[in-house]
Amino acid sequence: MLKLCLPLCSTVIMLILLAAIFVLHIACIIILLTATIDNAWWVISAGNLPTDIWARWVFVNNSWHSVDLPTHYPESYLQAVQASSVLACIFSIIGIFVFVAQLFTLPKGQRFLVSGVFQFLACLCIMIAASIYTDRFHTNEQNLGSYGHCFILAWIAFALTFLSSIIYFVLRKKTAE
Repeated sequence: MLKLCLPLCSTVIMLILLAAIFVLHIACIIILLTATIDNAWWVISAGNLPTDIWARWVFVNNSWHSVDLPTHYPESYLQAVQASSVLACIFSIIGIFVFVAQLFTLPKGQRFLVSGVFQFLACLCIMIAASIYTDRFHTNEQNLGSYGHCFILAWIAFALTFLSSIIYFVLRKKTAE
């Protein structure tokens, strides 16, 4: 009876682990997309003016309107933040498709390497975007506003994508044994 239970228990544990990794990866994608698309990387305290990496938002006549970003924003750094954020989303989305494809096509020991690499690239891209934004934007405006929830989500996405990539690499080693 015990001999029959051991393979079944290890299979169930592996399925639960794969489901948890899948859920973590989906959560990373949702957080990355929210951080990239939503409109609150910086919020000016006076007047509640949120600014994202694409535009500044102004509440006029009971509706939100998009206006251009201030001219003192360094254009090349802004484009680097935008590109890095979008690349992080793309790499993470590709990573989930590769994860599902690897489950059914590759032998044990090779399954999760490519998914881990894509998650690590997403991790690096969102870290680059958030780091540039921290270093180059709003350095002289600390008393006028604060970082918004999208900026915080970008750093949370960095931590989660890093954790996810490490889990893929460790899981690859476990399945190779």
